[in-house]
Amino acid sequence: MHRIQFQHVPLQPIHLKHSSKPTIEKKTTSFIEHFEQAKNELKISKHANERIRERNIQISEEEWEKITDKVIEARSKGIKQPLVLMDQAALIVSAKNGTVITAMERDEAKEQLFTNIDGTIVL
Repeated sequence: MHRIQFQHVPLQPIHLKHSSKPTIEKKTTSFIEHFEQAKNELKISKHANERIRERNIQISEEEWEKITDKVIEARSKGIKQPLVLMDQAALIVSAKNGTVITAMERDEAKEQLFTNIDGTIVL
């Protein structure tokens, strides 16, 4: 049988720096800021991302900001799933969780019947 030997290591004193604000408050503020930022950004579902790539839909950063602002506005008015019509694309968005569900070219959208939407955003 083998014997295991343990070596005792004495605890070292920890020197805490005192600051005017508790560390917890800083973390909370950081979390709240991060949460607010994440809440105000649109996510793109895997399905929508594939459609955007397949259909070569180009949406600029400025356009994404406009879409995000309008979806937030729609959510504040009780809209849960708007259709977003742009010059080059049509997007279905879940305003509730801030996710683009699907995307198609605008010409393709002309021949579609959209169901389960409760609002439309025209940009």
